[in-house]
Amino acid sequence: MPTMARGTFEVTLNPLTPYNMNEGALLGRLSIDKHFHGDLEAMSQGEMLSAGTAVAGSAGYVAIERVTGTLAGKRGSFVLQHTGLMDRGAPSLVITIVPDSGTDELEGLAGTMAIIIEGGAHMYEMSYALGAGK
Repeated sequence: MPTMARGTFEVTLNPLTPYNMNEGALLGRLSIDKHFHGDLEAMSQGEMLSAGTAVAGSAGYVAIERVTGTLAGKRGSFVLQHTGLMDRGAPSLVITIVPDSGTDELEGLAGTMAIIIEGGAHMYEMSYALGAGK
């Protein structure tokens, strides 16, 4: 049975030099810095690649971020992988803990994370299990 972790986070996104600015393929890059509070007390750093289109409300992004801190009191780090799409305004987002990326007391961590944004506040819900693959 998975365990749920919940809390809030602040995020800072900063533009990086884009890979490609050709018409029809607006590829951007951003650095990600987050500070998590709640069941996950941690900091993360990562990078996002985004693709915009000529159609309003359609875009995509992928991101990788390393999270370091404590989860339910257990210290270590792990990596999150994001895959996000906007299809003419309809969003979809999948955030997965990269298999075997957990270190120290978080070794064997597996699961997914959801991001909720309400009134400008960022919240997370993470469904996880420890000891997976051990």
